[in-house]
Amino acid sequence: MTPSAAPLSITPADIHNQKLLGNVHPGDWVNPQPAPRYNMVVIGAGTAGLIIAAGAAGLGAKVALVEREFMGGDCLNAGCVPSKALLRSARALADAPGASRLSAAAATGGQTDFAAAMERIRRIRAELSAKDSAARYRAMGVDVFFGEGRFGGPDLVEVDGRKLRFARAAIATGTRPAVPSIAGLEEAGYLTNESVFSLTELPRRLIVVGGGAVGCELAQAFARFGARVTILEMAPTILNVEDRDAAAIVRNALARQGVEICESALIESAGLDGSIRRVRLGIGGGAREIEGEAILVAAGRVPVVEGLNLEAAGVKYDRAKGVIVNDRLQTTNPRIYAAGDIASRYRFTHVADATARIVIRNALFAGRQRASALTIPWCTYTDPEIAQVGISEEQAREIGARTFVQPMAEVDRAVIDGETEGFVKIHVRRDGRIAGATIVARHAGDMISELTLAMVANLGLGTIAATIHPYPTQAEAIRKIADAYNRTRLTPRIGAILRRWLAWTR
Repeated sequence: MTPSAAPLSITPADIHNQKLLGNVHPGDWVNPQPAPRYNMVVIGAGTAGLIIAAGAAGLGAKVALVEREFMGGDCLNAGCVPSKALLRSARALADAPGASRLSAAAATGGQTDFAAAMERIRRIRAELSAKDSAARYRAMGVDVFFGEGRFGGPDLVEVDGRKLRFARAAIATGTRPAVPSIAGLEEAGYLTNESVFSLTELPRRLIVVGGGAVGCELAQAFARFGARVTILEMAPTILNVEDRDAAAIVRNALARQGVEICESALIESAGLDGSIRRVRLGIGGGAREIEGEAILVAAGRVPVVEGLNLEAAGVKYDRAKGVIVNDRLQTTNPRIYAAGDIASRYRFTHVADATARIVIRNALFAGRQRASALTIPWCTYTDPEIAQVGISEEQAREIGARTFVQPMAEVDRAVIDGETEGFVKIHVRRDGRIAGATIVARHAGDMISELTLAMVANLGLGTIAATIHPYPTQAEAIRKIADAYNRTRLTPRIGAILRRWLAWTR
């Protein structure tokens, strides 16, 4: 039979990328003959699509999974896995000079091997890709189809000349990088998260367009490898969706590490002069040109709705927001659901996971789980990290919640580790329940889950204060806030009663 997978490539064509391709888009793959009817047809094999397909098949459903490019989606191929691998290598470089400060062996040479770090990324990605492979999902009983999936009607998906009829379907096509309209940018050439991990040589100068989470994470990583990095952010401040105090700490950390930050940047044009790329800024009636060997665009994401023929299925969508769903993740066609980035303003892998599980229950078993009931934490993996859950400090003031702050500089383990930059900030409702929190610390992403669990379980700070935390850990900052909250419960009246009791019992 003729292979059905369209030839795709990833550069560089080394053994790691060949292994990756063999798992996530094998060139010799032959699409199966469709079943007469499927319980579930999933379009998109990123995190959400893979979980829906695996979960549904594991429960006995007949499932088809359609992917036009790489199984594993953005997370495996161009997002979480490669980016966090790069950040880890960059963090090791940043830590090495500090060894002498900690009375440990000092780093020698000061040389960085960017090519070796990038090869490590490719190796890790290839190793992890086995979990998302077409062969593994076929072994689960999922019919895997490679090709452009599109709706041919309210209960029909077409792919590679085959017709897949379904009782239920799920759209999980995710998002792609947004590219701002800048004169000359296409001609100058640029990188996105989909291409930056193919680099084998470090750009001596890097221009980053966008100062959100991805832009700041990658700017810091490249700066630590030795690149001169400039962030161009069109908003008044970088990390503008984060807690203001938290963003200020990360901004200062980036500046100390040599990252130039241009906020309220008006980008007029881009151009290419030989191997040098130039970005022209308009500033206060004047102008400035910034030069670099590479431009990285990290200006947000847009939903992948093109080519799906959603109109034929009766599915409404918005080109900026994605597929329109109700609180149970059902589209305007009651047979069809959507999960992950395509249908959520929280564009994180863990949210794709959570919404996929809602779709399995609601679509296949008449469940009524609501996406609005999810308590969603998130983390920006700069150094220090910013982790948040629940409401912001501004929202806390609006509802009359109290805010407690614990500086990391007053936490013993943070002092021991030399990681005193940051804080834990917790917003507490009048009844003692936690409404939200922000953590700025080197391991903030690991620490936020304790507070997320407390919010899900409706546990207050009193319960956390009564929970023994191992000493010394940086998570002790959370217990310190819980103790501070308990002290506020000692009103003057209760204090007077306790003093009289103690005087009487002497």
